Amino acid sequence: MAIRLPGIMHAKQILRRSTKFANQAASTTMDVPKGCFAVYVGEGEKKRYVVPISLLKKPSFQELLTKVEEEFGYDHPMGGLTIPCREDIFIGLTSHLMGL
Repeated sequence: MAIRLPGIMHAKQILRRSTKFANQAASTTMDVPKGCFAVYVGEGEKKRYVVPISLLKKPSFQELLTKVEEEFGYDHPMGGLTIPCREDIFIGLTSHLMGL
């Protein structure tokens, strides 16, 4: 039995998860609208999300990026910023930061 949370579904729509996987997503940056950037999220298989640049101003998101940098450095084999955390945690954090 699955539990559906409207806020999470709305956040997924706003974050606009791409269906492309790593090897396909690195091909171009043209699918990232102005004012947004792409990140790859996941502990195993990475999923691509397009998020608004306004998140970079948020202290909680900055803290997440600092932790990623400390643990993994700047080497991102996916070709973009990789955030190795569970997808549901990332969606929860970004939903909260975007006021959803």
